[in-house]
Amino acid sequence: MPELEKNVENFANKNINVHEDFRLFLTSMPEDYFPVSVLQTGIKLTTEAPRGIRSNLVRCYAEYTEEMFADCSKPEQWHTLLFGLAFFHAIVQERRKFGPLGFNIRYEFNDSDLDTSVIMLKMFLDDQDDIPWDAMLYTTGQINYGGRVTDSWDKTCLMAILRKFYAPEILEPDYFFSESGTYYSPLEGTLTDYRNYIQKLPVVDNPEIFGLHDNANIVYQD
Repeated sequence: MPELEKNVENFANKNINVHEDFRLFLTSMPEDYFPVSVLQTGIKLTTEAPRGIRSNLVRCYAEYTEEMFADCSKPEQWHTLLFGLAFFHAIVQERRKFGPLGFNIRYEFNDSDLDTSVIMLKMFLDDQDDIPWDAMLYTTGQINYGGRVTDSWDKTCLMAILRKFYAPEILEPDYFFSESGTYYSPLEGTLTDYRNYIQKLPVVDNPEIFGLHDNANIVYQD
């Protein structure tokens, strides 16, 4: 780090010939030992994590392509379950903001958990004549996401949430993720249809979608 700091300072030295097309790109997690002068000298770009169910879903579906969306032997089930999986990912991400009401321990679920689960979901649908619900629950809940969970009650909570999205009922037209009926998985449609539906979701999440009482927002706001 001291050598990096010295080199960056030398870029401004008129006696050193720096090519006009030269650029230095650095990426780093927030660390105390990263030189402050390098941060002050350069142009900084940061990526903020999405906040809210809708923002999480928008980010997921912005990365999906038409080819990926159509590449499955069971397109109707694939579209519905893919949305359910993305919704589950958004739920576990957002529950952390409620502190101990969400999970006893704050877990760092990330995009790799979702990406791995998406790959396995497609594999299960393509390779099996019937949808293997138990296998999907185990690999996604116990391994991909559950591998990070150390508290037994948190594991129970995680699996209970996943069962709302990995269940035969999700393929029925009158199945909703919440009592209000605001959240559900469209049974069929193009990638654009799903994106349009996501844009219509509430900006502010009602605690009911997390299985929490309305008063949970008081804890979050404090």
